[in-house]
Amino acid sequence: MGAMGTLRRLFVHPALAAPVDLRGRQIVVTGAGPDSIGEATARTLVAWGATVVVTTRSAETAASAADAITRGLPANCPGRVVGHALDLCDAASVARFADDYRHTQGERLDALINNAGIHLDLRSQWRAPRLTADGHEIHWRTNYLGTLHLTHRLLPLLRATAGRQGEARIVNVVSMLHARGRNAALFGGPSALQPYNSWVAYGTSKLALVHATRELQRRHAAEGVQAYCLHPGAVLTRIADKGLAGQTLLAAVRRAFAPVEAFFLLTPEEGAQTQIHCATRPLTELAGGRYYRDCRPAQASADAGDDAVAARLWDETQAWLERIENEANTNTFPLNGCPAQ
Repeated sequence: MGAMGTLRRLFVHPALAAPVDLRGRQIVVTGAGPDSIGEATARTLVAWGATVVVTTRSAETAASAADAITRGLPANCPGRVVGHALDLCDAASVARFADDYRHTQGERLDALINNAGIHLDLRSQWRAPRLTADGHEIHWRTNYLGTLHLTHRLLPLLRATAGRQGEARIVNVVSMLHARGRNAALFGGPSALQPYNSWVAYGTSKLALVHATRELQRRHAAEGVQAYCLHPGAVLTRIADKGLAGQTLLAAVRRAFAPVEAFFLLTPEEGAQTQIHCATRPLTELAGGRYYRDCRPAQASADAGDDAVAARLWDETQAWLERIENEANTNTFPLNGCPAQ
């Protein structure tokens, strides 16, 4: 470690997940684009022996991510990685992914790491919600509804694996910004987010995932499916690049201060540690249904502890999922998909 690395250690103290033998396990990691927390998560899990399916919105990028991870592995590594397209805003894409996973990987799924997500409009310039083609606010549709649709589709595999292997896990990557979300904004669609603020919209989508984590644990822990959610830390990734899209001057300033940013923020590898911890530690060392930070349980926001809200949100989400599945069965999927980001 150089002098700069030694100095950085005085200011940055990332928690580290302890290695686990993952040979034989199969794991899905969504949102594994270049230089992302998802890519770093998948790289570690594969190095520890797991078969990992990584996703990005395009098949080409997913294949490139899988190739990049594979090239960095030692020759005798027992794990392997496969890339697959997945657009969480597109109900048909989610359905295709779940069907293709079953067809190519079989009936085993030990862990689903819901890492994919977006945070747009970092300067809070939007005065009205940006809607997806099916009428949802874009953060809500991507970060919450799309994630729950995927989880719903893969839950039978997780439950079956838990029945055979004794456990399976769902790991939802949220954020400390879930504290900016409001329970009152969880219901009523885009009109509930008034006056509109993209940071509140993002926080609300992550608050919903905290509620979903608790409900998944309450409803499926007896079957061996454990659920966790977490804040990965302040991480230097490309998500800010997307959030500042179109802000030429601000992006240039950010590039000028990139060395300072890199000094104080976590690397993707450091930011991946808590989700790796939740996906791999023995169950005796983890509390299901909890919110984690720095590889240990942490206190979620006050809104996140409302059982009645969590139950209502679960029921309304299930009703939405039933409509999506009915549309699929009658071949009337709406034209979903996120706008270009």
